[in-house]
Amino acid sequence: MAAAAEFDVQYVAHLARLNLSPTEQQKLGEQLRGILAYVEKLSEVDVSGVEPTAHAVPLTNVVRPDVVQPSLSNAEALRNAPAKANGLFLVPKIVE
Repeated sequence: MAAAAEFDVQYVAHLARLNLSPTEQQKLGEQLRGILAYVEKLSEVDVSGVEPTAHAVPLTNVVRPDVVQPSLSNAEALRNAPAKANGLFLVPKIVE
Protein backbone atom coordinates (compact mmCIF):
# COMPACT_ATOMS: atom_id res chain seq x y z
CA MET A 1 0.00 0.00 0.00
CA ALA A 2 3.05 2.22 -0.41
CA ALA A 3 1.84 3.74 -3.70
CA ALA A 4 -1.57 4.54 -2.21
CA ALA A 5 0.02 6.52 0.61
CA GLU A 6 2.54 8.38 -1.56
CA PHE A 7 0.69 10.68 -3.90
CA ASP A 8 0.05 14.39 -3.87
CA VAL A 9 -3.62 15.35 -4.22
CA GLN A 10 -2.68 18.90 -5.23
CA TYR A 11 -0.48 17.56 -8.03
CA VAL A 12 -3.24 15.25 -9.30
CA ALA A 13 -5.73 18.14 -9.14
CA HIS A 14 -3.29 20.33 -11.07
CA LEU A 15 -2.94 17.68 -13.80
CA ALA A 16 -6.74 17.48 -14.03
CA ARG A 17 -6.98 21.29 -14.06
CA LEU A 18 -9.14 21.30 -10.92
CA ASN A 19 -9.24 23.98 -8.25
CA LEU A 20 -10.08 22.14 -5.04
CA SER A 21 -10.85 23.53 -1.61
CA PRO A 22 -9.00 21.95 1.35
CA THR A 23 -12.16 19.96 2.21
CA GLU A 24 -12.41 18.69 -1.36
CA GLN A 25 -8.70 17.81 -1.35
CA GLN A 26 -9.12 15.75 1.79
CA LYS A 27 -12.20 13.95 0.43
CA LEU A 28 -10.56 13.31 -2.96
CA GLY A 29 -7.39 12.08 -1.21
CA GLU A 30 -9.36 9.50 0.75
CA GLN A 31 -11.16 8.33 -2.38
CA LEU A 32 -7.95 8.08 -4.41
CA ARG A 33 -6.23 6.15 -1.61
CA GLY A 34 -9.11 3.65 -1.66
CA ILE A 35 -8.88 3.29 -5.44
CA LEU A 36 -5.10 2.79 -5.35
CA ALA A 37 -5.42 0.25 -2.54
CA TYR A 38 -7.91 -1.72 -4.64
CA VAL A 39 -5.60 -1.62 -7.68
CA GLU A 40 -2.74 -2.91 -5.52
CA LYS A 41 -4.99 -5.73 -4.34
CA LEU A 42 -5.63 -6.64 -7.99
CA SER A 43 -1.88 -6.91 -8.61
CA GLU A 44 -1.77 -9.83 -6.15
CA VAL A 45 -3.94 -12.01 -8.42
CA ASP A 46 -2.07 -14.80 -10.26
CA VAL A 47 -2.61 -14.23 -13.97
CA SER A 48 0.30 -16.34 -15.24
CA GLY A 49 -2.04 -18.73 -17.07
CA VAL A 50 -4.24 -16.04 -18.60
CA GLU A 51 -3.51 -14.91 -22.15
CA PRO A 52 -3.69 -11.17 -22.85
CA THR A 53 -6.91 -10.10 -24.58
CA ALA A 54 -8.36 -6.87 -25.89
CA HIS A 55 -11.79 -7.63 -24.42
CA ALA A 56 -13.04 -9.67 -21.49
CA VAL A 57 -15.55 -11.52 -23.68
CA PRO A 58 -15.17 -12.63 -27.31
CA LEU A 59 -16.61 -10.12 -29.76
CA THR A 60 -17.66 -10.60 -33.35
CA ASN A 61 -18.05 -7.97 -36.00
CA VAL A 62 -21.66 -6.84 -35.94
CA VAL A 63 -21.39 -4.59 -39.00
CA ARG A 64 -23.48 -5.54 -42.01
CA PRO A 65 -21.67 -6.92 -45.07
CA ASP A 66 -20.40 -4.34 -47.54
CA VAL A 67 -22.75 -4.46 -50.55
CA VAL A 68 -22.58 -2.22 -53.59
CA GLN A 69 -25.82 -0.24 -53.90
CA PRO A 70 -26.92 2.57 -56.17
CA SER A 71 -26.11 6.03 -54.83
CA LEU A 72 -26.51 9.65 -55.87
CA SER A 73 -25.28 10.62 -59.29
CA ASN A 74 -22.65 13.33 -59.50
CA ALA A 75 -25.22 15.78 -60.88
CA GLU A 76 -27.65 15.06 -58.02
CA ALA A 77 -24.95 15.49 -55.40
CA LEU A 78 -23.86 18.84 -56.85
CA ARG A 79 -27.40 20.11 -57.53
CA ASN A 80 -27.59 22.38 -54.44
CA ALA A 81 -23.87 23.16 -54.14
CA PRO A 82 -23.24 26.89 -53.81
CA ALA A 83 -20.09 26.57 -55.96
CA LYS A 84 -18.91 23.78 -58.26
CA ALA A 85 -16.39 23.24 -61.06
CA ASN A 86 -15.48 20.23 -63.20
CA GLY A 87 -17.88 17.97 -61.28
CA LEU A 88 -16.42 18.91 -57.87
CA PHE A 89 -17.52 21.01 -54.88
CA LEU A 90 -15.67 24.33 -54.59
CA VAL A 91 -14.91 25.37 -51.02
CA PRO A 92 -13.22 28.47 -49.65
CA LYS A 93 -9.49 28.27 -49.04
CA ILE A 94 -8.85 28.22 -45.29
CA VAL A 95 -5.07 27.78 -45.21
CA GLU A 96 -2.66 30.40 -46.52
